[in-house]
Amino acid sequence: MSEAESPHPEEVSPAGDPDPASAAVVTADPGNAASPVWAFTLPLRVPARVDYAIRALTEMAASDGGLITVQRISHAQAIPPKFLRHILAELRRVGLLRSHRGPGAGYALAKSPQEITLEEILRAIEGGLSSVHGVSLEEISYPGAAQPLREVWLAVRSSMSAVLASVTLTDLAQGNLPPAVQALADQPYPPTKAPSPKPTAAVGR
Repeated sequence: MSEAESPHPEEVSPAGDPDPASAAVVTADPGNAASPVWAFTLPLRVPARVDYAIRALTEMAASDGGLITVQRISHAQAIPPKFLRHILAELRRVGLLRSHRGPGAGYALAKSPQEITLEEILRAIEGGLSSVHGVSLEEISYPGAAQPLREVWLAVRSSMSAVLASVTLTDLAQGNLPPAVQALADQPYPPTKAPSPKPTAAVGR
């Protein structure tokens, strides 16, 4: 079985190919809780099956709402069919998809694409947003001077959750992302620093 078809591949590039070096980046501003734009950046590795699940569901959201076959999704999104079947079966089990067998067999969204957020899909596939060394953030603790680090990871998770919860399948299918998310995507990475102000020459009297 190839890496792309294994149940637990590593990460994926934006094009969808497994690539451990690829990463999505989320930024935020801790001083502005209403905005997902941060003052620092943190690399975020995206598992292949999360990327594939979102793309498959987006392809369904962009269709006419009828049943769509595995072959059609696989061709449209360049997802290996065997791997895709595992993902769709998992999404059906958690109630995001419904399936139909026999003539006209295929899959369809179990509810409106406007009601399905990226956060819901990620939780369905991965079970949670974050952990450190395999330990959930609620259970982790650090000794000594590193004790506040747990709060930093919690803040990062909250910001990522806010971004993912603000984007629905309809947003993706229509290419109409929320303004705050689009502003985030337009930021350069690594972030550029503002030039230091030039010293002004003293003016004699």
